[in-house]
Amino acid sequence: MPRAATTADVFNAIAESRRRQIVDLLARRGVLAVGALVAALGLSQPAVSKHLGVLHEVGIVSVTRDGRQRLYRLEPAELKRVYEWVSKFECLWTHQLDRIKERAERRAK
Repeated sequence: MPRAATTADVFNAIAESRRRQIVDLLARRGVLAVGALVAALGLSQPAVSKHLGVLHEVGIVSVTRDGRQRLYRLEPAELKRVYEWVSKFECLWTHQLDRIKERAERRAK
């Protein structure tokens, strides 16, 4: 079965770790030029631009021009779909943490 295109949806776009790093940088630092992202990630400019293109196509980032620079901004509304899906499973890891705490408390007695 062929893989879905990275631009098929937000989930496929953020499946790549470098794109998640870009999202994280934009979330922490705000609007960034491609050059700043290149420096922070240690990747080539074409590689960063390709990842930004994928993120832009699915709506996770927006781009504006300032002279010769392209400035990228995080558009977190699209990430809400990921949060809503993952939050359905929160009870599973919360339950696991509760069980670990109970077991540790029993052993401490």
